[in-house]
Amino acid sequence: MDKYFKLQNGSDVRGVALDGVAGEPITLTADIARTIGFAFAQWLEKKTGKTGLRIAVGHDSRLSAESIQTAVFQGLAQGGCAVFDSGLSSTPAMFMSTVFENHGYDGSIMLTASHLPFNRNGMKFFIREGGLEKKDIKAILTLATEAGEVPEIKLASIPFINLMEDYAAHLVSLIRAGTKSEQPLKGLKIVVDAGNGAGGFFVEEVLNPLGADTTGSQFLEPDGSFPNHIPNPEDKAAMAAIIAAVKNNGADFGIIFDTDVDRAGAVDKNGTPINRNRFIALISTIVLEEHPGSTIVTDSVTSTGLKWWIEEKLGGVHHRFQRGYRNVINEAIRLNAAGTESWLALETSGHGALKENYFLDDGAYQIAKILIKIAQLKATGRGTVDELIAELPEPVEALEFRPQILVPDFAAYADTVLAAFKEFVGQQAGWSLTPNNYEGVHVTCPNGWVLLRKSLHDPQMPINVESDQIGGVAQITSTVRNFLSGFDGLKLPAVD
Repeated sequence: MDKYFKLQNGSDVRGVALDGVAGEPITLTADIARTIGFAFAQWLEKKTGKTGLRIAVGHDSRLSAESIQTAVFQGLAQGGCAVFDSGLSSTPAMFMSTVFENHGYDGSIMLTASHLPFNRNGMKFFIREGGLEKKDIKAILTLATEAGEVPEIKLASIPFINLMEDYAAHLVSLIRAGTKSEQPLKGLKIVVDAGNGAGGFFVEEVLNPLGADTTGSQFLEPDGSFPNHIPNPEDKAAMAAIIAAVKNNGADFGIIFDTDVDRAGAVDKNGTPINRNRFIALISTIVLEEHPGSTIVTDSVTSTGLKWWIEEKLGGVHHRFQRGYRNVINEAIRLNAAGTESWLALETSGHGALKENYFLDDGAYQIAKILIKIAQLKATGRGTVDELIAELPEPVEALEFRPQILVPDFAAYADTVLAAFKEFVGQQAGWSLTPNNYEGVHVTCPNGWVLLRKSLHDPQMPINVESDQIGGVAQITSTVRNFLSGFDGLKLPAVD
């Protein structure tokens, strides 16, 4: 039935789980969650050829977590699974529950809707090979429609597992091994903003055992109403909050996580954000020092300056691919399988993965890599991490805007617009199609670049413009808007 397939969001399931927002009726009910849990059990039993599967289920701080988790437990149990409760968890830890020797579950489910508002919830699925793909989610939802409604049952007590304790210990061991020190962060003040999501563990269970002074860390308490700001490293209010925490406490470094800790951002000692292109530049600097010449896969909206940084400054290869974290991760996996070494895949949103870490989308692991570098620089007196990326060229101007598509078949309409834009580019003096482009139409202009693409899920056409000249963005944008104004099926937003 449609009610299941409407919940698919790429490689996740997401829906409205609570009342409270006008015009947003509940779409992810306990009944639906129960049936999806049952379908996952069926799907995994068929995939593994095993019965009596062991499945762990965790959740972030969302207000609907308990009711959805109970329903999922019921569905899994009726599918013949033994179920385990990991309580408040991070998404990366849920995958690690399938590979940790002392856990080794056949699969796991994380209940989260990432940074979306309080009324949303969703499900991310993991097996020992990694996170599920779009086709897997479709297959599970197909099984759910065939199953009908799985009845509510009363379960015996569910065993609780110490997953987050083990996951935190794993990160501590990683940092100690990388620095050859028991307390490599001693003498450093590091503040964390968890946004009232699941990332509060990082202070008490990771930073403090490593010797860091974490005074000034904020919003560590789980609260699914998100009373302080959206837990999202891309959100301006969220970044302003962690910048203020760094400055007010004289911190050496600031860390911000999204709700389920698969994304992260940072702030240097000067209060300068390390997110988007700067975050990719920093992680690339660390990775290319360890793996010279590696290909770095990013999404399609990364800057010209980042390309120069990776290729000319660091001697790596920049492979600008498609938006979508599964897209960049899968492209890095494909490149490795084809014989091209790629150790890092990162989106500007902060989603990303390292080859050394199962290509797992893990914000805490990326922060751990940065903390190792911070400790190494401090121990050898070689400066601070902000100095590592001090020469990264930043665009003078940048803009993103999103015309809405007003026709029902928005994907086909977007393709028509893109084909026409490609033809239009050939008629503009000094404009040329950027080589090695994998998404939309990427154009190199005399005063910058522009990317026109179609959204992965929504009836919109995102447009990114960047320029190294004052006024360059306005010039490029004006030309693009004039072109788009000829399409009756598009609604152009006002742009300042």
